[in-house]
Amino acid sequence: MFKKNRFISLYFALFITSSNCFASEQPVQQLQAFLKSSKSLTADFKQVLINEAGNPYQTSYGVFYLQRPGKFRWNYQKPFQQQIVSTSGKVWFYDTDLDQVTIKKLDESVGSTPALLLSGNISLEDNFIMKDQGVEGDLTWIKLLPKNQDSSFKYILIGLDKGALSGMELSDNFGQLTRIYFSNVILNPTIKASLFEFQAPKGADVFSE
Repeated sequence: MFKKNRFISLYFALFITSSNCFASEQPVQQLQAFLKSSKSLTADFKQVLINEAGNPYQTSYGVFYLQRPGKFRWNYQKPFQQQIVSTSGKVWFYDTDLDQVTIKKLDESVGSTPALLLSGNISLEDNFIMKDQGVEGDLTWIKLLPKNQDSSFKYILIGLDKGALSGMELSDNFGQLTRIYFSNVILNPTIKASLFEFQAPKGADVFSE
């Protein structure tokens, strides 16, 4: 179960911070503006998994890269090393400790998950019911409810700070809560194309779904 949870990042809606949104816009409009204006992005991230009892049991750190449409990369650095790379309609998961690669197709079969939304190939309106959740502290929250009832998520909360996403919370159908925090965000940087290329290491076990 622990190993399975380590791959949960595939389903995260990676709506990272944008500094181009205006505070006068409604939260949903701010999020839409970010998705429209973000062609590329890099950021550090902290991911916290919380169990059914409300206790954090795993915290991970790493770096995230995005190149729209269709390309992203998660480099997990602590406490374990892992790579999740998406390009050309596929996603590669590489677990360094297990020396194992899993390949999945990124298509409408995951259409209600944030991973496909991140790729820039679908719209918010087609896949989510969006609701403003008001202000808590310095953040304005939006709730995304998947329209696809087969989605692995109950809901996704997105926290905006002055039009920029600062926090996320994801609740899955297994009672697990995931929180992600982003920092050192750079919007629309130049990213080398080779960063989104993945070759399975020699000797690694490869599984394709």
